[in-house]
Amino acid sequence: MLDKLRIVKQRYDEVSDLIIQPEIIMDQKRYAQLMKEYKDLGDVNKKGEEYRELTGNIEEAKEIIADGSDPEMTEMAKMQMEEANTRIPQLEDEIKFLLIPKDPEDSKNAVVELRAGTGGDEASIFAGDLFRMYSKYCESKGWKVSTVDYSEGTNGGFKEIQFEVTGNNVYGILKFEAGVHRVQRVPQTETQGRVHTSAATCMVFPEAEEFDVEINPKDVRIDFFCSSGPGGQSVNTTYSAVRLTHIPTGLVAQCQDQKSQHKNKEKAFKVLRSRLYDMELAKKNAEDALKRGSMVSSGDRSAKIRTYNYAQGRVTDHRIGLSLYDLPNIMNGDIQKIIDELMLAENTEKLKSLGDGI
Repeated sequence: MLDKLRIVKQRYDEVSDLIIQPEIIMDQKRYAQLMKEYKDLGDVNKKGEEYRELTGNIEEAKEIIADGSDPEMTEMAKMQMEEANTRIPQLEDEIKFLLIPKDPEDSKNAVVELRAGTGGDEASIFAGDLFRMYSKYCESKGWKVSTVDYSEGTNGGFKEIQFEVTGNNVYGILKFEAGVHRVQRVPQTETQGRVHTSAATCMVFPEAEEFDVEINPKDVRIDFFCSSGPGGQSVNTTYSAVRLTHIPTGLVAQCQDQKSQHKNKEKAFKVLRSRLYDMELAKKNAEDALKRGSMVSSGDRSAKIRTYNYAQGRVTDHRIGLSLYDLPNIMNGDIQKIIDELMLAENTEKLKSLGDGI
């Protein structure tokens, strides 16, 4: 462990020197990568300092105990050694998790799409419930949610809604929500009191920066149209909404949330970049046996990941077999406990696959 921590300290010092070099600061992409590495290495280095201090305390205590000339000092040394020996195994586990290679996308912001699936109007209502759940969760994390585009359901909710989330390590957390969410309950539209099963799909993309994806303007067709839905006269009567079509791939991104055509265009390009970036990531991940073998975040959007059973007040995550009887609070945004368990499961998988490499 000490050898690994020595290598981390050496790299941390190297990166500390690099990030103040003018040529690095001028290279936006390289600077962003190094700043991320600097933060990650800093977290490991801090734990490493504690580890070195504890191992040093043990060596010092052994010397005092071996000497034995001062009974009071000997007793204190024994206590010090016992405390250090208790803390070290826990600290080693913490360091091992920090040393797991991180997905460079995890620190990015995210674009989230919710789409009503099977279940008609009830599926749209459920998509609306999920949007509220995620909005509440993001609010609790201090993240900002900004709607990009939406299509309202006939009886409430959304046929589809797209929104971007900005904050710290957003994608690394929200990526666990990608997949099919299923609800079992008596719909508002049901007159006979029968339980229906409906579904909504959640897609999560890492938000791509301009230097992540270069888009040739000649490859994009831009259409302007009037916004639909609520928003007042200025929204519904001016050509402020923007639709972008990426001709080589056929990908479409549109935004109608802002009154300004310019702002809508800017947001739509963000989404288009993120979708193109996600396509490239999907190809890369398909070649990565470890990532594709992960049952937690495989990225399979057709996979049923979670069921919300209203009759029993139960939420079940099928990837890890976790059931919680706390549906009202979960639907009110309290999903951190589920995400924590999913993160733990994925990190445990990674540790097993890396074996003695850490």
